[in-house]
Amino acid sequence: MSSGAADRVEEIVTTFRDTVGRDPEGVFSAPGRVNLIGEHTDHNEGHVLPFAIDRRCRVAAGRRGDDVVTLRSAQEPGEPVTTTLDALPRARGWSAYALGTLWALREAGLPGGHGFDLVVAGDVPLGSGLSSSAALECAVALAVAELSGADIDRPTLARAGRRAENDVVGAPVGIMDQAASLLCRDGAALLLDCRTLEGQDVLLGLDEVGLVTLVVDTRVRHDLADGGYADRRAACAAAAGALGVPALRDATRDMLEQLDGQLLQRARHVVTEQERVHRVVELLRAGRPAEVGPELTASHASLRDDFAVSVPALDAVVDTALEHGALGARLVGGGFGGSALVLAPASAAEGIGEAVARRAADDGHPRPVVREVHPAGGARREPWTPDGRH
Repeated sequence: MSSGAADRVEEIVTTFRDTVGRDPEGVFSAPGRVNLIGEHTDHNEGHVLPFAIDRRCRVAAGRRGDDVVTLRSAQEPGEPVTTTLDALPRARGWSAYALGTLWALREAGLPGGHGFDLVVAGDVPLGSGLSSSAALECAVALAVAELSGADIDRPTLARAGRRAENDVVGAPVGIMDQAASLLCRDGAALLLDCRTLEGQDVLLGLDEVGLVTLVVDTRVRHDLADGGYADRRAACAAAAGALGVPALRDATRDMLEQLDGQLLQRARHVVTEQERVHRVVELLRAGRPAEVGPELTASHASLRDDFAVSVPALDAVVDTALEHGALGARLVGGGFGGSALVLAPASAAEGIGEAVARRAADDGHPRPVVREVHPAGGARREPWTPDGRH
């Protein structure tokens, strides 16, 4: 564990100790993620290629002798959210992601009748398309499963996080974010089949050829619990129904001739995005990551024109990055705001950051935040013990 990571673990332990009055039993963390390619294919039971990033949510956790659950944010001091195990599904606000996950795990058979004290903190930016919510859900899921002595595999933990979002938060998201946060490996993306949750590691190999990935947060906020995301998901289901397939992952280009209008557009994005996922995997496995760039840009055009989830601030970032040396760029996440992913030579990264900031100022958009992100490992128990050893 790096010194910076160790410091962050010590900070959350200190907060737990000061507010709860004892040491936690363990500290657990889970990363945010960037989806390299495969946007809106997850809720169509298709394939995605995310990688976990070096930004994490941490949870210091301890069991209680009663059925009470307390949840505190180390970054927002104040009274904890306090509830009981039976009242978990009624969670609201940011606590719904964490408490909803605990509820879903109990529904899936999490043993034990004890409650938990949970303190959370993280450095995954909120609302920027890097899946801070899944990082929180997965860190909580791993914490309560391990402390309960439960033999629950990681795909089941991922499903619990997704159920929290679907049934408690009210966001009709797919499984990709939670699966990436739990299953990704250092230095690799995860080719995930969202129907079966079977995954394969795909080495990225960016450092070896001098490439970096930048995440440009437009600071135009989005909320996946609002109507835009749900409308797109409903259109995909309607298109699959019209084509007579279980989900759009089963559709082919030839079948699209049966559709027209908006259903054609939505389905065309999913079908062509599936193709792009597999082309990118082929390129990475062949050791040709620089050739991934045009596939990213094609994905953005499809998301903008066929799926209609881009906004002017995102289009401006993509266009400007390409004009200043990027190999490819596209929006990431659900859309309607959030971030763009840029694949670029390391030597061009600083200039791209400056250019997108100038463009945002010229267009009257918020000043974007540019972050270089690196592929990281998935959720883990941090090497901390109550006696303070790392």
